[in-house]
Amino acid sequence: MKAGFIGLGLMGRPMALNLIKAGHEVSVWARRGESMAPLVAAGATACASAAAVARASEVVIAIVADAPDVEQVALGAQGVAEGAQPGLVFVDMSTIAPAAAQSIAARLAERGVAMLDAPVSGGEAGAIAGTLTIMVGGDESDFARVRPLFEAMGKTVSLIGGSGAGQVAKACNQILTGVGVAAVAEALNFARASGVDPARVREALLGGFAYSRILENHGQRMLERNFKPGFKAWMHQKDMRIVLDEAHRLGLALPTAAATAQLFNAMVGSGLGEDDSVAMLKLLERMSGAEE
Repeated sequence: MKAGFIGLGLMGRPMALNLIKAGHEVSVWARRGESMAPLVAAGATACASAAAVARASEVVIAIVADAPDVEQVALGAQGVAEGAQPGLVFVDMSTIAPAAAQSIAARLAERGVAMLDAPVSGGEAGAIAGTLTIMVGGDESDFARVRPLFEAMGKTVSLIGGSGAGQVAKACNQILTGVGVAAVAEALNFARASGVDPARVREALLGGFAYSRILENHGQRMLERNFKPGFKAWMHQKDMRIVLDEAHRLGLALPTAAATAQLFNAMVGSGLGEDDSVAMLKLLERMSGAEE
């Protein structure tokens, strides 16, 4: 399949590489030209703009920072809509608000471009391994057409519902993962402050009802003090803002998510925004007066 890829950062680069490895013909564009070099070396074609990517593609995938970036890539000057051929499907794999996804999809539809919102979970490790969880909103026929590309990048691929439904599922994911990271960090910090080996506590908890993949994977990273970003704290802060904005719009109480969002705010405010979200442990240690 002729696929375009826009956004070649921490997640996008390995995702695009997996499309190339799966045998798809890939055209790429990024704001920083140097970001395209590894993809070109692997067989991709570099383009001068998002519109040029669209002209060369049947499906264009984007994974960028936030809704304004998606809007610019899709609908702005030299954007996807300007270069779209008849039948093009635009797939946004960024994490943005459901309402923003629906708005962009509606405006693209007016210009003859179908859109799927398809945010992902699994972090950089999942992007590299091609094992991402992909949550999709949009038309079923468009989903079926794009599915071979999704399966080259992810292990669990689900059509959730209509436009915006993928972003709702991702918001739910971010509530669970954000609260989970905070809970694991609190537990390990509590063990340390009590004079008990956090590693042994974690090992015991992995065998009981407290088991979770966050305790297993992120907890191990906390013990190793491996805060190299696979998913930066500022990105989780942004995602929790989306969750709370939607809660306000719905008049919905999300007290645990709100408390967790404040912790991510504190991480960014105290200079931990570029670290992985597991650096929540460092924040709690500071708040407890512990030395790092």
